[in-house]
Amino acid sequence: MAGEPQDDCLFCKIVSGTIPATIVRETETTVAFRDINPQAPTHILVIPKAHHRDAAALAAAAPEVAADVLRETQAVADEEKLESYRVVFNTGSGAGQTVWHAHAHVLGGRGLEWPPG
Repeated sequence: MAGEPQDDCLFCKIVSGTIPATIVRETETTVAFRDINPQAPTHILVIPKAHHRDAAALAAAAPEVAADVLRETQAVADEEKLESYRVVFNTGSGAGQTVWHAHAHVLGGRGLEWPPG
């Protein structure tokens, strides 16, 4: 069920504290932590504490929490002193989503040309 923690979800386990992560920020509705496989010098994930399968499901079910996630991407960038950064939501396996819990990637600290790869 949307919003409810999922026993098999890596990010739900990070939210609950059963799996450790390097948490850099936490609010009532979000958690931000360093990616374990960084793709840029700064690579932080911002997730809603409530489980939603992807960004589209989060936006549909809880637009206020989606806004919280976006607000936290800016707070992370400010704390990391990033002048420029990219925010990425991968939605679906064809787009590279590998963890089925909505999350925003905050990438910065180097030039980020578009399109990537």
